[in-house]
Amino acid sequence: MFTRIHHAAIICADYARSRHFYVEVLGLRIVAENYRAQRDSWKLDLALPDGSQVELFSFPNAPARPSYPEACGLRHLAFAVDDLEACKQHLEAHDVAVEPVRTDEFTGRRYTFFADPDGLPLELYET
Repeated sequence: MFTRIHHAAIICADYARSRHFYVEVLGLRIVAENYRAQRDSWKLDLALPDGSQVELFSFPNAPARPSYPEACGLRHLAFAVDDLEACKQHLEAHDVAVEPVRTDEFTGRRYTFFADPDGLPLELYET
């Protein structure tokens, strides 16, 4: 029935700060950027090389995330990477705090976590 995940949607508190993070630091490609005046909201469509997308939204007075990261709902967003160490170094060079690298006990794959400007947990998963 399903063929892949098309996109994940993220609501941010500071659009300019999050736009910079996802575009300039993470390197996601801008597909479309639209301001929706009736909602006082930005919608930024960002693409990864495989065609999957991240939608970045801004809404006035959006409530904060209830806990980190064990609130009900989406726990984190994971990005597949070929070279975990290179990605970790890139993030740290942009002053992004990255947790120590761990190994998945079930798959043997290496991974680590970091956060976006709003504290959303993001993962790098070495494939």
